[in-house]
Amino acid sequence: MRFSLHPHVTNTETEHGAVLLNEKTGRYWQANDAGARVLRCLLDGGTAETAAAALCPGDPQAYERALRDVQGMIDGLREAGLVNS
Repeated sequence: MRFSLHPHVTNTETEHGAVLLNEKTGRYWQANDAGARVLRCLLDGGTAETAAAALCPGDPQAYERALRDVQGMIDGLREAGLVNS
């Protein structure tokens, strides 16, 4: 399944990351620069694995931690009801 934001969620990139706004509830979430890069990768059709690799190119030890962090972010977005995946 392709990763996408719910239709009622708006993603706006900022100077220091991104802001996601749930237009139904008025609640918003902020992502730092790394989180915004992960979100962009996922929305562009990437996987958790490709997003993690983009965070730490050429560093296999950092990759495992990045993959856990990316998966945690995906889980958080799902729990908040922001994504279709």
